[in-house]
Amino acid sequence: MTPEDLAHLRRARDLMDRQYASPLDVPAMARAALMSPSHFSRRFRAAYGETPYGYLMTRRIERAKALLRLRTLSVTEVCVQVGCTSLGSFSARFTELVGETPSAYRARTHDALAAVPGCQLKGLTRPSRFREATRARST
Repeated sequence: MTPEDLAHLRRARDLMDRQYASPLDVPAMARAALMSPSHFSRRFRAAYGETPYGYLMTRRIERAKALLRLRTLSVTEVCVQVGCTSLGSFSARFTELVGETPSAYRARTHDALAAVPGCQLKGLTRPSRFREATRARST
């Protein structure tokens, strides 16, 4: 993969990071990367190890976790706030990545995270298909 390809892919990834709550689809992300949708999807997966949609949903779930910890919004409101249009799909993806339902996550105490600096908190609470869900199921 060329440095130019990586720069274009980073531009699309930055778009997803900034506008995760917007209705983004693969063609829109591909336009940001100056690639065709199918080429963009293949190159994105090769570079980052997951599909563009998977990356976008991970960002949405990451933000949803932060909103749920505040306990000021309902699960449905959080779902809409992070850009998801289906509560069922949001809940299923949240459960897949985090290892528990959004309601269970919201109800659980998160006092231990209050003492963690914000710069470290993001890394500790980032959802991962490979880490959190398997850890939650094994305990």
